[in-house]
Amino acid sequence: MPFTARCSLRRPGNEETQGFYGIINNSGKEKTMDIATFTQILEIAFKKKVSDIHFEVDNPPIFRAFGHLIRSKLNTLTKTDTEFIASTVMEQSRRKLPENLTEFDTSYTLPDVGRFRVSIFRQRGNIGIVMRVIPHYIGTFEELNLPAVLGSIVKAPNGLILVCGPTGNGKSTTLASMIRFINDNFSYSIITIEDPIEFIFPSTQSCIIQRELGIDTESFGGALKAAMRMDPDVIMVGELRDIETIDACIKAAETGHLVLSTLHTNNAASTINRIVGYYPPQAQENVRHRLSEILVATVSLRLVRGKSGDQILPALEVMYTTSTIKACIRDGHLDEIEHHIEKGRDEYQMQTLDQHLIQLCKQNIITLDEAKRLSRSSDLERKLMYY
Repeated sequence: MPFTARCSLRRPGNEETQGFYGIINNSGKEKTMDIATFTQILEIAFKKKVSDIHFEVDNPPIFRAFGHLIRSKLNTLTKTDTEFIASTVMEQSRRKLPENLTEFDTSYTLPDVGRFRVSIFRQRGNIGIVMRVIPHYIGTFEELNLPAVLGSIVKAPNGLILVCGPTGNGKSTTLASMIRFINDNFSYSIITIEDPIEFIFPSTQSCIIQRELGIDTESFGGALKAAMRMDPDVIMVGELRDIETIDACIKAAETGHLVLSTLHTNNAASTINRIVGYYPPQAQENVRHRLSEILVATVSLRLVRGKSGDQILPALEVMYTTSTIKACIRDGHLDEIEHHIEKGRDEYQMQTLDQHLIQLCKQNIITLDEAKRLSRSSDLERKLMYY
């Protein structure tokens, strides 16, 4: 679930959910989904700051708002309804809904309302859809409660920056805020390669080209090769999902470009391990050496609930590749990285996840139980007393 500007989310009470329940057929009878009803659902979801909308057969539309799933009192969806929604979405991408569809990712734009990242899939033989709401506004680091050190990280002239974390923990939002910072402060040529395009970046100080898989290009790897002939300073790749993409990103960083991407990993050590693990054993030592030279930083995110229950904000591990950490990567001593991150807090503005959770506890922003839920440490309480 993406965190929104200032993260000032309220738990939905009756007045917050009324809008979800107001889309009913005036006759009170079952009504087949049509474009007007579908549009109205999306408009209300955007207005109510919903993060996701689920459309599944034998269920009414289900919304995720403020971290909670809300089952609407709309009509139960039929097979025809979900197929209509999927076809409507795919038509905007100039595609037709195939009979043998298993899964498909795309985006959908509602003019004058907003954009959605869409996952279409088959479950129990029927079509299902989950739509992620993409905010119009791209927040600054301060508005998103992200550390200011991210600004220093993206000032690197070249190299690889990775934003990591489980699905739905704010990677895309964080990556967008980093691109915004570059766009606001530097005159660079920025190329994004996404599946699908999420945030739309206006060219302010920089010139930004955004390409979408399946529409503008066939693959991350192919788009990266093409990008090298498009005069880039900065390349943003939506996700490192295969060895071809990973190797192309490493090569782009090695040839003097700044490359930003995401990975579904939990921390710096697991991120490096995941990348190295894509390569055959005989190539892994060489990859560690290459990574040690070009990796600028990793930013690992988890979303936490505020103590009052009406706020969602990020907890982060931030690793900057100091000379000591470069040596750890090169020599395969990944188990030592967390210790060096912890020690480098004052000098390099790095932090472990535990350090940030403890800080949030001490500031009375989150509860100890919430910190324990996310911490991988068994002695968080002792650390809290120590710090």
